[in-house]
Amino acid sequence: MLTKFETKSARVKGLSFHPKRPWILTSLHNGVIQLWDYRMCTLIDKFDEHDGPVRGIDFHKQQPLFVSGGDDYKIKVWNYKLRRCLFTLLGHLDYIRTTFFHHEYPWILSASDDQTIRVWNWQSRTCVCVLTGHNHYVMCAQFHPSEDLVVSASLDQTVRVWDISGLRKKNLSPGAVESDVRGITGVDLFGTTDAVVKHVLEGHDRGVNWAAFHPTMPLIVSGADDRQVKIWRMNESKAWEVDTCRGHYNNVSCAVFHPRQELILSNSEDKSIRVWDMSKRTGVQTFRRDHDRFWVLAAHPNLNLFAAGHDGGMIVFKLERERPAYAVHGNMLHYVKDRFLRQLDFNSSKDVAVMQLRSGSKFPVFSMSYNPAENAVLLCTRASNLENSTYDLYTIPKDADSQNPDAPEGKRSSGLTAVWVARNRFAVLDRMHSLLIKNLKNEITKKVQVPNCDEIFYAGTGNLLLRDAESITLFDVQQKRTLASVKISKVKYVIWSADMSHVALLAKHEHSCPMPLTAIVICNRKLEALCNIHENIRVKSGAWDESGVFIYTTSNHIKYAVTTGDYGIIRTLDLPIYVTRVKGNNVYCLDRECRPRVLTIDPTEFKFKLALINRKYDEVLHMVRNAKLVGQSIIAYLQKKGYPEVALHFVKDEKTRFSLALECGNIEIALEAAKALDDKNCWEKLGEVALLQGNHQIVEMCYQRTKNFDKLSFLYLITGNLEKLRKMMKIAEIRKDMSGHYQNALYLGDVSERVRILKNCGQKSLAYLTAATHGLDEEAESLKETFDPEKETIPDIDPNAKLLQPPAPIMPLDTNWPLLTVSKGFFEGSIASKGKGGALAADIDIDTVGTEGWGEDAELQLDEDGFVEATEGLGDDALGKGQEEGGGWDVEEDLELPPELDIPPGAAGGAEDGFFVPPTKGTSPAQIWCNNSQLPVDHILAGSFETAMRLLHDQVGVTQFGPYKQLFLQTYARGRTTYQALPCLPSMYGYPNRNWKDAGLKNGVPAVGLKLNDLIQRLQLCYQLTTVGKFEEAVEKFRSILLSVPLLVVDNKQEIAEAQQLITICREYIVGLSMEIERKKLPKETLEQQKRICEMAAYFTHSNLQPVHMILVLRTALNLFFKLKNFKTAATFARRLLELGPKPEVAQQTRKILSACEKNPTDACQLNYDMHNPFDICAASYRPIYRGKPVEKCPLSGACYSPEFKGQICKVTTVTEIGKDVIGLRISPLQFR
Repeated sequence: MLTKFETKSARVKGLSFHPKRPWILTSLHNGVIQLWDYRMCTLIDKFDEHDGPVRGIDFHKQQPLFVSGGDDYKIKVWNYKLRRCLFTLLGHLDYIRTTFFHHEYPWILSASDDQTIRVWNWQSRTCVCVLTGHNHYVMCAQFHPSEDLVVSASLDQTVRVWDISGLRKKNLSPGAVESDVRGITGVDLFGTTDAVVKHVLEGHDRGVNWAAFHPTMPLIVSGADDRQVKIWRMNESKAWEVDTCRGHYNNVSCAVFHPRQELILSNSEDKSIRVWDMSKRTGVQTFRRDHDRFWVLAAHPNLNLFAAGHDGGMIVFKLERERPAYAVHGNMLHYVKDRFLRQLDFNSSKDVAVMQLRSGSKFPVFSMSYNPAENAVLLCTRASNLENSTYDLYTIPKDADSQNPDAPEGKRSSGLTAVWVARNRFAVLDRMHSLLIKNLKNEITKKVQVPNCDEIFYAGTGNLLLRDAESITLFDVQQKRTLASVKISKVKYVIWSADMSHVALLAKHEHSCPMPLTAIVICNRKLEALCNIHENIRVKSGAWDESGVFIYTTSNHIKYAVTTGDYGIIRTLDLPIYVTRVKGNNVYCLDRECRPRVLTIDPTEFKFKLALINRKYDEVLHMVRNAKLVGQSIIAYLQKKGYPEVALHFVKDEKTRFSLALECGNIEIALEAAKALDDKNCWEKLGEVALLQGNHQIVEMCYQRTKNFDKLSFLYLITGNLEKLRKMMKIAEIRKDMSGHYQNALYLGDVSERVRILKNCGQKSLAYLTAATHGLDEEAESLKETFDPEKETIPDIDPNAKLLQPPAPIMPLDTNWPLLTVSKGFFEGSIASKGKGGALAADIDIDTVGTEGWGEDAELQLDEDGFVEATEGLGDDALGKGQEEGGGWDVEEDLELPPELDIPPGAAGGAEDGFFVPPTKGTSPAQIWCNNSQLPVDHILAGSFETAMRLLHDQVGVTQFGPYKQLFLQTYARGRTTYQALPCLPSMYGYPNRNWKDAGLKNGVPAVGLKLNDLIQRLQLCYQLTTVGKFEEAVEKFRSILLSVPLLVVDNKQEIAEAQQLITICREYIVGLSMEIERKKLPKETLEQQKRICEMAAYFTHSNLQPVHMILVLRTALNLFFKLKNFKTAATFARRLLELGPKPEVAQQTRKILSACEKNPTDACQLNYDMHNPFDICAASYRPIYRGKPVEKCPLSGACYSPEFKGQICKVTTVTEIGKDVIGLRISPLQFR
């Protein structure tokens, strides 16, 4: 059983499929009716008006109606479009068990616990017939699908068949029964024979719960509390029991015929659904639930779908897969239909049966793998118990008779999946999930150990895709190794493109809600995921288009997916199909009846997107002009992908055109749209964008339209348009806007006007101060007289006041701000090329211009030198008759041009092709530095940190750039000089070159602030810190010097050698001091710990240090070894110490220790230290790496490491990768010659 959909709810007592839509009604024990979309797994609606359980439910075949009957004795008729109950039918006196619509007449059939069956006319809303005769609850009653019969089942242990032909006749001729013998309810008072019992079927030992007619045959099936399912046959005169199906071990609650196969489905309170073979009367399949009793079954009238209601909800299922097994090769499709292997030629549409398959398997073919070289097929059959799965190997007959195809003997073996991997080899995944390689005789040639997998797929010759729970793996069968892997769970189908460059992985869909997240992953040949596509519905099949677009189908759509992740719907489907091939506008497919079909699609949308992605703009333009590309989705797509100018081609809506024009900076189209819309917000947005482009003329228009006077005044100020600024001042005065008036006077520097404004608004003090400060003595005096000396004080004038006047515009800005001239985009150029010649050149032939209307002023007489003569009224002879254009200009002279300048016709299109030639952009000094140097520091000084990092990575293996951040910033800060330019302008930069004498324009390299001598001076400080024992600070300083060395620039080989020596010194000290810091942290409680301390002290004595530091190291080691009683080794340290010439007191102490050691020259403890065998110290583990042992080195410092540390970050530099393959340190141009 394949579960397609499942719900969780209260107990389900009734089910009904919609005949056309993917809907199902469920009536629940709590009185709720639910309407579900089982394809989309969504609850569409709920209807809750019944009191108590609802047991009867049924959709009408044509109308948007359904009927329900419940334990509240009510029958309700609902309209699901209006989402309400239309009316209620009353008449039953007890629980209503079932309700069904008649397939043709406006009747409803209801069965009730009041021991009656009623027929209702839902149009007149009356009861037209009552069927009485049962003497217990009537559990079920149904119409016959084609005849005038009703079958009913009752707890009185009988099944009755009723003849309602009388009711039909009465319904057809309403006058047959006089109205005076009918009661108020419309029921015949004298009981004329509207319905009579035709057959009473007795045979069940307990109450019967369900009875149903066969769709086409004269059969009835019934299920009862005696745990039996009985089949009855009837004719016109009698009915009899045919057979009994036994197997349930509790009450059978429902039983139905399969609409298209000879099967019966029954369910029971024993928590099982059973499938019975009608011909053999035996059980075929059984499906069980752990805790839920089943109550009702429903079969879809047209599809192979069933539904079952149980205690915890309901399930929609089908009995077997309907996906046809097929394989495509070239123009041929092979597929299995009705136990035949058929072959379809896509070109000729010739469909023939080439072979009959052997019978014996009760399961349909699950998958097919075709071998064109040997003309052989592998057909896999998947059993419900996977261990019983098999495959068949067939060789297709060459001369097949399509009318009577052969039935060749196939080779059958057990195995989950079989696929071809070579011309004469195929791989089998057996029941133990191991991989077997077999030949054409079905003999095992070898076994291959593979990673754990539960399915295999074809992946090209010699390769397989292996599926496990979490991923798909590309496996090479010959080399027995994994090539690639991608994380994706539950892959069901794998579809390769024709050239095997791309693969679509179709993931399995869960049947429970919510729906899964991922359905399709598209990968390249190396299984690198290119895109994930999320679907909310089952993905059924797919095929690759010739252009590299993946076309796939869901239950109700054909869709497309581009490898960049764009996808969309091509068309809708009524029923699921399985795509076999896509070519041009045709989709070749198989339906669920295994019928080949060809569907026509419109590929414009995905071809448009593909052309955009591939930058085939000529195709895009052709589609824009000729295709009907409309809709918000295309516009949104173009905006999202950065092509708003394309959307402008076919958008008619002004609001959308306006926003698109603003997005792509097309001010002209935006202005047209704004004029059409005339909306304040649009003018404001247009003003902002125009201001960014420096188009102050349109900005002015926008501010005028929005009456934004303040911004308009400021615009006139910065463009120097004083005339209009004065007009703005007058407008402000008319509007009585004192603030705006005063502000405009300030902009204009009009002091007298400001005095007048202040005086008029009652600010006498400010008016007096303004007049007096600016030297308007007469105005100041007149204002001074208006002050009352007793009440008002005359303000004091600031003797240090400075004149503040706006600068006078030198050159008013009449034109818009100049913009860089660039090439028109492809699409703007295409528009321009529609009318070649442009707007500046008139489309007129000069020879056709007449002289009438121009007057004599248009006719000038030229003398022989080409100047205008003073003679007037000249005749036609002045220029000479019959003169050709160009005569007298020497334009016909032949010039000798070099042959390489021959230009083919049409090659000199030039400006008429719709493109501008942009000005050549100069190269910045920083870019010149990068172009001229491969030294990291030059790129840092140029500000190109990314390329500097790449150079450091390639040259010295730097992978961690955090410690370099401060060095980069400090170096970059030294790279430029800055100096002040004109007032109100930003500072300007200079770029000093180190080779300034011969740099010229294009050969400069930057001056470097960091010198080798600077690092050598810093080294002395490090020595001092080491001497005083500040080891951690010394290590940081040494590391800072080490990291700075790659940022040097030196001029000769001697300096290169000195820099490399500096690196060696820093490495020796960093390794030694880090080991000493680590040694001091170690505990000293046990002998092993003391031995380890002595070992590290001994290793330190082999570092290449300055003599003063080596003396200190040897003294430390000498003391530790003497305390450990390793006198022999201690003596060697003492001798080395004395050779370095220490201070007298140190030498005296050392000689005493040496004397004591020589008396007993033995070592008490065995240590991991051999002074005679040369070794390097591992900078990570601080253990010796003796000569001849494998070693990995830091590419910058040269620090040594054991092989297990390869790939880790160096402890010495903290920035480089151990063991990385690099080209080496580069700090001089000499190293590149």
